[in-house]
Amino acid sequence: MNPTIGITLLLTGALLVPVLQVARGQKVTSLTACLVDQNLRLDCRHENTTNLPIQYEFSLTRETKKHVLFGTIGVPEHAYRSRTNFFSKYNLKVLYLSGFTTKDEGTYTCALHLSGQTPIVSSRNVSVLRDTLVKCGGISLLIQNTSWLLLLLLSLPLLQAMDFISL
Repeated sequence: MNPTIGITLLLTGALLVPVLQVARGQKVTSLTACLVDQNLRLDCRHENTTNLPIQYEFSLTRETKKHVLFGTIGVPEHAYRSRTNFFSKYNLKVLYLSGFTTKDEGTYTCALHLSGQTPIVSSRNVSVLRDTLVKCGGISLLIQNTSWLLLLLLSLPLLQAMDFISL
């Protein structure tokens, strides 16, 4: 094989790996909405297979107009800055919108892309209506974020107290 072709193939392969990593490293897997008291909570779950920082944006589209709520991609609108709280873990970004009313109904979006890379954007939408929102549950959060083994171990004293099992 010609050495020039071999070097070209090697460089092409080396350049393809980061591009594939970008496409996989920021994929949004789900966006859910629920109510905590009078606050809207948006859970944006995503893959995280890279060490590069992930840029994100939460937005609301109402009557074809996009309103940026929070994030590092777009500039959040002033009306929402004092109403939002944000938390982030390894593969979960959570946004709280306080004082949620019917005026805040619409389509919410979570969009992600990796910093410093070609903007390959991954996003998910959820349609939010005040009357159809479910309340966020503590048990469901525990189940979603905890391994089954840990959940079983935490349940053993309760099962033992109710004489379902004996150790």
